[in-house]
Amino acid sequence: MNKNNIDPKAIGGLLDVVSKKIGVSPEQLRRELESGKFDSAIAGMSKQDAEKFRQAVNNPKIVEKLMSTPQAQAIYKKLSGK
Repeated sequence: MNKNNIDPKAIGGLLDVVSKKIGVSPEQLRRELESGKFDSAIAGMSKQDAEKFRQAVNNPKIVEKLMSTPQAQAIYKKLSGK
């Protein structure tokens, strides 16, 4: 497990799913996210949704709240096999 207690396989699975949805390779998506760029992730969003996304990822409390929702937990459990 990494420092955030998230299984790397779950992250890989999530990257695979998201990359297919937005039409980029999982490797490119990982590089962008690790460098703080979200160009591919927001390319297909409306201007308003892209701005909301940027605000959310720049605010750890919003991300933490989002990741604690039952829906996010269910996705994590499904991807991690737990």
